Amino acid sequence: MTMQHITHSPEETEQIAAKLAARLRGGECIALFGGLGAGKTAFVRGIARGLGIDAQVSSPTYTIVNVYMQEVKDMVLSPASCLLSLAHFDMYRVSTWADLESCGFFDYLDSGAVLAVEWSENIVSALPEDTIHVTISRGDDEYMRVIDIE
Repeated sequence: MTMQHITHSPEETEQIAAKLAARLRGGECIALFGGLGAGKTAFVRGIARGLGIDAQVSSPTYTIVNVYMQEVKDMVLSPASCLLSLAHFDMYRVSTWADLESCGFFDYLDSGAVLAVEWSENIVSALPEDTIHVTISRGDDEYMRVIDIE
């Protein structure tokens, strides 16, 4: 099933992502599709916020992966085993299975982290079957985005 959302600012794009993230439990893979400047990183900022992660989310263009974790405020009420982490990948420069191995992609798939994968079109064959596909495209004006989630 595909849900379509229209946003008119990066903040609205983040809100859509935060709503999606509020339903995640860990171990999900979110594949992001869209051109340069489409709003993929803004979407990941919203995922982080929806997961309760307070971090400066930026594109891992050169590092390939950035990992963000929830901050635990009270160890009695929030044991470490309840932590959710977000592994944010940028696969723009990844083109081989060896690249995926070297950046730890397959290890993260098994880690229980939520994975947000920008430029997923470069690794479609490596994505798990139950991956959530998010396609972001530009709309009629500079800030309008059409977001399809399936």
